[in-house]
Amino acid sequence: MYDLLFQHVLRRIPAEPIHGVAFGAIRGVAGVPLVGPRVGRLLAASDPVLQTRVFGVDFPNPLGLAAGFDKDARGPIALSRLGFGFVELGTITARPQPGNPKPRLFRLPADKALVNRMGFNNSGADAVAARLAALPAESRPVLGINIGKSKVARPDEAVADYRYSARALGRFADYVVVNVSSPNTPGLRDLQQVGVLSPLLEAVREELVASVPGRTVPLLVKITTDLAEDDVAAVADMALRLGLDGVVATNTTVSRSGLRTPAAEVEALGAGGVSGLPLAQAAQEVVGRLRATLGPDRTIISVGGIFTGEDAYRRIAAGASLVQSYTGFIYGGGTWPRRLNTELAALLHDNAHPSVAAAVGTAD
Repeated sequence: MYDLLFQHVLRRIPAEPIHGVAFGAIRGVAGVPLVGPRVGRLLAASDPVLQTRVFGVDFPNPLGLAAGFDKDARGPIALSRLGFGFVELGTITARPQPGNPKPRLFRLPADKALVNRMGFNNSGADAVAARLAALPAESRPVLGINIGKSKVARPDEAVADYRYSARALGRFADYVVVNVSSPNTPGLRDLQQVGVLSPLLEAVREELVASVPGRTVPLLVKITTDLAEDDVAAVADMALRLGLDGVVATNTTVSRSGLRTPAAEVEALGAGGVSGLPLAQAAQEVVGRLRATLGPDRTIISVGGIFTGEDAYRRIAAGASLVQSYTGFIYGGGTWPRRLNTELAALLHDNAHPSVAAAVGTAD
């Protein structure tokens, strides 16, 4: 039914407005006190084979909602009730910002992809912190907090800018992700250079230690599939050297190669990062390269082109500890997380790769 609705109705409405309507509907159903818990019980992935423990945190299943859907912490509880094992909020910046001019989000249905140049639109770290402080503890899902650089922050202010977000938001996070890989904030990807990235990550970790006493908040860095092989290896080496807890791979790509959508249509959309199915192969390969360097003890959260339980299974087999999706959810609809988790559980029970089932059950 959702496929028919998407084909004949939703795809004809601009992507960003329909996102707002759909997210409002999710909050209005899964986020309300009486109905929400029932939705959660209906859509929850209850199979014990999916339960996993990563960096000391218990995840009900390994499928998370990637950053970008809920930038302002307006509905993490409602989203978790759809069947996501965790929700990554953001990207959140120290200062509120409107993002890039609209339109800035576009669908490529022939490719099961999106193009976005949102530009980190969000209400700022302080406003998000206030919403998170109001969440009822008994309903709070596993939360990742994804932080980025405010557009107005000069390069020499980047460290202080990230520090501010870490200080404001770290106490609410089960893990924190430093995002230096969006193509939509000028100069941001320059921070992926290891010589610049190392002191930035050290500063964020120092801030988390100071602002969250008595608990170690896992710290990860998010990279793009557009990095060269040597740069992926350099980031992995840096993660080991700094003692980071892991890497989120990968962000959107600026590449337009291999798309089924006619080139003229894609070019007419202008700049932006591509997400969805076109990233699948590259994202899979990055996971393998990262795992080879990071060894078995560091966390890899794989995102990019995950649409089915088979996709998730392959990423885990390649070395991912957890998986995330955004575009797959957009194209799949509200019951999609449950469907993917059901498929993944069946593959794990099939036990074609016993080591994969063991990894999902015991990752730490």
